[in-house]
Amino acid sequence: MASTDFAGKVVVITGAAGGIGSALARRFAAAGAHLGLLDLDRVGVEELAARLAAPERGALGIACDVTSFDDCRAAIGRVAATYGGIDVLINNAGRTHISLFADTSVDVLRKVMDINFFGAVHCTKAALPALIERHGSITVLSSVAGFAPLAGRVGYAASKHALHGLFESLRAEVEPHGVHVMMVCPSFTETGIGRNALGGDGGRPSDERTTTGKAATPDSVADAIFVGLARRKRLLVLSPVGKLSWWISHLAPRLYERLMVRQLLAPQRRSDRSRDDDTPP
Repeated sequence: MASTDFAGKVVVITGAAGGIGSALARRFAAAGAHLGLLDLDRVGVEELAARLAAPERGALGIACDVTSFDDCRAAIGRVAATYGGIDVLINNAGRTHISLFADTSVDVLRKVMDINFFGAVHCTKAALPALIERHGSITVLSSVAGFAPLAGRVGYAASKHALHGLFESLRAEVEPHGVHVMMVCPSFTETGIGRNALGGDGGRPSDERTTTGKAATPDSVADAIFVGLARRKRLLVLSPVGKLSWWISHLAPRLYERLMVRQLLAPQRRSDRSRDDDTPP
């Protein structure tokens, strides 16, 4: 897969019914790839597969809970059996929380880690033999929070940091077998992850998600991932904000922390003070 020709290749995408996942599905469908689309949303992923299926390419929508290794093993096995193997695995499924660490239950932190980190572990473990056989590619959707701190979403940042630790180490093990590993670090993107965020108690968050810079579109992220895979890139840091964050967080970490807190936590603190002021004595 040294060129952009994905026609006839088998591409598995987790979290396929979501914003970036569905954009990736459309992008690889346009290139003629066979699709294995995995998502907890059975209706959404089956409808997406039905829309993208064509005589020259297959599209299989499978309900899959990535926190279950048995589910992942069964789903990956079904894709491999249907199309004869797997060429690309894109670990995209994820969830976030919006809450300070002091206000976040351990159960919420564990749930975020189960989806973001262990979901990728489960699918990769299940698909690795097929990927080795085809000299395929593993793509992992990380974040700017995978290499820099993110106050107010510490569990999310922890899960993304953990992905880098595992998959950059895995790369050293599987590159001799011809398997490519690419980490993707988007900045804020227009997806439903904020709407589905957890609050500190596991319910809806009490604060809205704050962002920095102009949010990317799922289609632009999918296009970048497509090109990065074709070129077998090791790391994609997307958006000007993401690239600036990379350099500042590495060269001036204290400055980065101050800027990040000012941008992300200051609006929340002003909102908290406003609510306090409106509270009757």
